[in-house]
Amino acid sequence: MRLFKCQHCHQVLYFENGACERCGRHLGYLPDIGTLSALEPDGPSWIALADPRARYRFCANWEQHACNWMVPAAGDEAFCIACRHNRTIPDLSDPDNHRRWQKIEQAKRRLFYSLIKLSLPIPTAASGDPEPLMFDFLSDPAAGAPKVMTGHDNGLITLSLKEADDAAREATRDAMGEPYRTLLGHFRHEVGHYYWDRLVRDGGELDSFRALFGDERADYGTALQSYYDQGAPAGWQQGFVSAYATAHPWEDWAETWAHYLHIVDTLEIAGAFGIGVSPGITDDPALETEIRFDPHRVRDVQTLIDAWLPLTYAVNCLNRSMGQPDLYPFVIGPRVVEKMGYIHDLIHRSRPGQSKRA
Repeated sequence: MRLFKCQHCHQVLYFENGACERCGRHLGYLPDIGTLSALEPDGPSWIALADPRARYRFCANWEQHACNWMVPAAGDEAFCIACRHNRTIPDLSDPDNHRRWQKIEQAKRRLFYSLIKLSLPIPTAASGDPEPLMFDFLSDPAAGAPKVMTGHDNGLITLSLKEADDAAREATRDAMGEPYRTLLGHFRHEVGHYYWDRLVRDGGELDSFRALFGDERADYGTALQSYYDQGAPAGWQQGFVSAYATAHPWEDWAETWAHYLHIVDTLEIAGAFGIGVSPGITDDPALETEIRFDPHRVRDVQTLIDAWLPLTYAVNCLNRSMGQPDLYPFVIGPRVVEKMGYIHDLIHRSRPGQSKRA
């Protein structure tokens, strides 16, 4: 994630800001040029100071205080490039539903920021693509009916609204023994299943995937039940980024994919702040980093890992100093780096203008 600056008063801005705290101007995110812009009203549309030749409108969800992204005023799209993927949203007449949906949309926009920066395909239902990327955000039905399960099915990602309730989500995290559970983490994990379909299944990469992650043809339901009954095998940290990744090759891919997006996004914001790590008590290069590269564009995944590990050592210590749990409570072993490298290479080969594997 980048830092942004108000084009009118030069105040530092953050991705979710809807107004500049210094000059008070409305702000809108322009996904076509990837920047947050101060705005000036121009009749029914807006002039973006970052691109004053064009005219923009806010996404229709701006009126629900749920989106700060914009669309070209000359077009006929009511929703922005992120919101037009919504198939179902909750009943917004319920204030709790509305509040939780706003939090979900905030996390989803961060997901789409990454997908756009990585040039990944994001087809909508209107595109005619046989497997568009769509979202259902659902509240649990009345007592006695089946609960909403967060998951992915042929391009449709379902997210339970209760995941936006911090207390409920934390209770679930604790009950399941998970070190980490967030809305953004859900989005990154579930979209990983979608891109398995696009990049592996449809990309002719099944053999290479199976050689590294295992055979996904193993019965999924049986594998999950075995994981929930028995847990992860001993020594799983040597080859998997999380315990849940051991459940099935599809989950290994999705967990590794999510962590790859965690790393890329966090390294970008660390670089934007000019964060470097160089402990004065040692000259060990494994504990040092300066993030002077765009993590979306690097060719070798090892560049990401070499910056990520020292950064996590530092921020984990900062969190402990505040009595908080580690920011990144995971171990990345050589086998996990290999898996991340596989994902990294697939993403970069899929970008427009990049050559495919022979």
